[in-house]
Amino acid sequence: MGRLSTHVLDTVNGRPAAGIAITLERLNSDGTRAQLAQAVTNANGRTDAPLLTGTLTPGSYELSFAIGAYFRGLGTALPAPPFLDIVPIRFGIAEPEGHYHVPLLASPWSYSTYRGS
Repeated sequence: MGRLSTHVLDTVNGRPAAGIAITLERLNSDGTRAQLAQAVTNANGRTDAPLLTGTLTPGSYELSFAIGAYFRGLGTALPAPPFLDIVPIRFGIAEPEGHYHVPLLASPWSYSTYRGS
């Protein structure tokens, strides 16, 4: 059975990022988008459940992470508008039964990701 999961690490404070709003969309070949899931990270910086489970549909997807609101909520001084507000990560799913883990490591000024396990 396939699944898609994520987690967020706050690299400024060296801890999991709790309370980050996440949206998952499938990018259709005709240019439209279909929203598939919304979640908020828990105290461990993870969603309480995988964002997708079962047989995954191959294609292009986008995760959007609301890191600007997270860092503002911590009292971090940010410019208006913040350098990074919503961080989109566009990725592909090729294996319907695969486990895709797409983490985000973020600060108000930078981010990185990788395909985790």
